[in-house]
Amino acid sequence: MDHKKTEVIIMQIAPPKQLACYIKHYIFLENSKDTVKKLRLFADGNTGLIISSDIHMQDDSDQYLPLSFFYGQPTRYKNLTTKGTFSLLAVVFQPYFFNLLFDVSAKEIKNEILSASDIVKEQLMPFQESLYKKEDPQSIIMALNAYFFQLISKKRNQDSWLIQAQQYMLQNKGALSLKELEHFTGYSERHIERKFEDHIGISPKKYNTILRLHHFLSLMKNNTDYQTMTGISYEAGYFDQSHLIREFKNTIGLTPNQYLKTENKLAVNFIELPYH
Repeated sequence: MDHKKTEVIIMQIAPPKQLACYIKHYIFLENSKDTVKKLRLFADGNTGLIISSDIHMQDDSDQYLPLSFFYGQPTRYKNLTTKGTFSLLAVVFQPYFFNLLFDVSAKEIKNEILSASDIVKEQLMPFQESLYKKEDPQSIIMALNAYFFQLISKKRNQDSWLIQAQQYMLQNKGALSLKELEHFTGYSERHIERKFEDHIGISPKKYNTILRLHHFLSLMKNNTDYQTMTGISYEAGYFDQSHLIREFKNTIGLTPNQYLKTENKLAVNFIELPYH
């Protein structure tokens, strides 16, 4: 990555194969300049964990967030402001992982930010201290892998079909109908919807919407010529431009053209906005 235009260093690291069905990836982010940054988090169909030892982050209502926190399934974008230097580690969960770990209905924590200490007590303190000491992010992630392995060993997933269904939807990039999902799983539409809301936090229809939008984003990433936007939108399954723009603005808060002009795309669902 070219760091000439930004003082932010970003690393995306995959989990070991044994954890890949629970954790999508890790993201290490470090801001080395004492500046104010306006960030935006939007839905990508996953939940996650943010670990930091020194971040000063506020939400839209100017409330300071915990140093480390879990976030539930986002269905709307959230603006965040940071002040000063910081480093953080984001653990991006597979959509059902939070529910599996903590037996909490994903629907109940949708759009919520939960202090990590309220859920896992002081278990994340060693990782926060490692970040504070500027230890190698790879070594911190190795320790986190061991931590999650230990947590998973105590759990038993009763709904493996749901994981298979979610992966099937992912492979189809949001273009799967509910009838096709019924046929794939052998369960009724109502049963699938109820399980999705309990384990993932949103309906299959909403999950499809998010997947399709991110498929469009991935196509945009490789072709930034706005003249071809219509062709890209058709390829992603949008046959109505107004529908695409409406979904884009509802999810990200920007038009596709505004998004293209955003310089610092920190992750697939995390961008830096111009600070005024």
